[in-house]
Order: sequence, then C-alpha cells, then structure tokens
Amino acid sequence: MRSELMQMLESRKEEMIEIRRYLHENPELSFKEEKTAKYIADFYKGKDVEVETNVGNGYGIIVTITGGKPGKTIGLRADFDALPITEEADVPFKSKNEGVMHACGHDAHTAYLLVLADCLIQLKAELNGTIKIIHQHAEEVPPGGAKSIVESGKLDDLDAIFGIHILPMDPAGIVGYRSGYAFNGRSFFKLKIQGTGGHGSSPHKANDSIVAGAHFVTVVQTIISRRLNPMDAGVVTIGSFDGKGTFNVIKDSVELEGDIRYMSTESQQVIEKEFKRIVKGLEVEFGVTCTLEYTADYPPLYNDPEHTELVAESLKNANDKDIKAVREYPALSPSEDFAYYLEKIPGSYFFIGCTPKGVEQPYFNHHPKFDIDEDAILVAAKAVGHVVCGYFEKN
Repeated sequence: MRSELMQMLESRKEEMIEIRRYLHENPELSFKEEKTAKYIADFYKGKDVEVETNVGNGYGIIVTITGGKPGKTIGLRADFDALPITEEADVPFKSKNEGVMHACGHDAHTAYLLVLADCLIQLKAELNGTIKIIHQHAEEVPPGGAKSIVESGKLDDLDAIFGIHILPMDPAGIVGYRSGYAFNGRSFFKLKIQGTGGHGSSPHKANDSIVAGAHFVTVVQTIISRRLNPMDAGVVTIGSFDGKGTFNVIKDSVELEGDIRYMSTESQQVIEKEFKRIVKGLEVEFGVTCTLEYTADYPPLYNDPEHTELVAESLKNANDKDIKAVREYPALSPSEDFAYYLEKIPGSYFFIGCTPKGVEQPYFNHHPKFDIDEDAILVAAKAVGHVVCGYFEKN
C-alpha cells in the first residue's frame, strides 16, 4: 500500500498546488471560513466516506475513512483559516480578499490533506483501521477550533493523532521533529490600574496611575529572571501601555495588555501565580485599584515521545526521493492549538521545510511577504502518508 500511495501522491502534485493557489487567492479569517469550509466539504461529495460539518464552535469538518480491515483509529489534522494581513508577496495568485492573507501556510496544509485523504479513500480496502481527517477552523484566534472539536467528543475513539506545519526553517525536502514540549503555551492579560487624577503641579493630591504602571512593567520581568527555573523558558511581553493624556495632568488610570509564553504547564502555573501576586502588591504599594483579565489561550504543545519516535523512524526509513533529510528541531516559541488534541490523544506534530528556492533569508510565517516552495506540499503529503503507513504497520 505504501508504494502505491506514494505513486498516487506524486501523480497529483500539480493538483495540490492548484488547490493551494485557489485557497491562497480566497482566504477567510478565523470563525468566518464559510466558503472555505464549503469548498472542502464539496471536495468529498460522492466519495465513500462519512462527512460531518460545523463541528465544534465553527466550520470544523471531520471525514471518516473506514478501512477494509479492523484496527486502530488515527486522526490527521490540517487548519484552514487565514490572517488579517495585507499581502505583499509577489505572486500571481495574491489574495483577492483585501486585508486577509494565508500568511501561515494553512492553504498548503489543506491542499496536501485533501489529496492525501482522497488517495487514502481509494486505498481504504487495504487499511487495517480507520482514519479521521480533521479540517480545522480558527487556529489563529483564541479560543481556537481545536479545543471545541475535542470537546465535541467526535475524536474520543482516536488512538493517535498527527499533524504538520510548514516552516521556512529549511528547504523543501527537509522534515523536522521534536519530542516532548515543542511549542510554547500562551496567555493573554489586560490590566487596568485605577488611581486618582489631578494637576501635574500637585502630585500629593493625586495618585499617579502612570507611575504605578511603569513600576509594574519593570517588576513583572522579575518573574522570568527570579521566579522561573533558569532551565525553563518563559516570556512576559507588555505589548500595549495606554497612558496617553495631557502633559500637565496626572492620569487617573492606565491600561496595559500583554502576551505571556511558557514551555511547560509547570512554568505556566508559576508565571500566573507570581503575576497575580505582583498585581495585588501593586494595589498595596501604590494605593491603586487593579482590574485584571488573565486568560490562558493555548497550552504548551507536548509531542508524545513514542509517537514522535515513530514519526522520525518512519521518515528516516522511507527511502523517499522527496524526503531528503529528517532532523530534530529545537523547541519553538510560537503557540499552536494542536496542543489541545495532544492533551487528550497521544500523537506528534512535526515540521515541513518550505524555504523558497534561492532565498537565504526567507520571510517567516505571519509576514506579509511570506511565501513557500510549493514542492513542500508534496513533501507534506508523502511525509504524513509514510507516518500513516508506519503506524498501521506497527499496529
């Protein structure tokens, strides 16, 4: 089956590219992917599979491919939302939706998985198990789509789950993997510091919220430098400090917003505890009133070591001309809601190089000039195909 699957994928490389370009021209934002979801669902019309639409808190789609022989059930996931970015990439298939762009490669993710799924459908008589294809909406915007799909219960029967992300860290043909914690978790905060306004000449008759806010910006960084284990990773970023007023007026309140990242649930707990302690201390020290909104968006992504080893071995032993090397990657600082699947289901999320040919310093995901080597789409399809075959061969 493996050899036949790879031949089928190779013969449909141009189709994958065409699908990717269509999706690239017609991007839709998270939770608004109605036309994209219809395009995906229409792809499966007339095929011998079960298709469920509107799964979770949006336009999620689950396609169930039941094999001809009994066995385990695995999931394969690709996301399909785009970003609120005005495209600057010089390509003939630029976004037709002003201010919206597939700047993270989800168009390529969807293209590879559609064709791979169709090939697996044609070969399903040879499958000793079941495959659930998960086309996920809204990865980019918390609370995301993954959590709600997991909570729907429609994946409760999965024994394993796999997914990929294209990244311009290597050229097409290079596949990366990471065992254990691989992506940061992420939290969001919004803090309002309420003081008492007054005349700039009379600070003793006021309570300056800007001074309290400035102190907070500095002291909150001690969470990372003095409270977090130095062997762990963490970031507290103050992304917004809204304290604009008039030069001779003491501001009565300020609002701060920020982004918090961590590479383990233990670090997440330490940072949140210390953050809230500092906010309480601010009230005591400066006599202000603080209103804090603190939301844990996505958990750290943890790749199960056993399933990650299966990924690495399946690809290293593939002897595939399109997969030129398989490398261990470092942990990465972005966040990814695939982490919600991996909290409940053992599996692995791995990486496909996509640096455009001849480019030494590529634009990374989320940049308005982000572009890929479209050879990476076939590499993604074959890599996941090899993992599927390797899993069922072992199970």
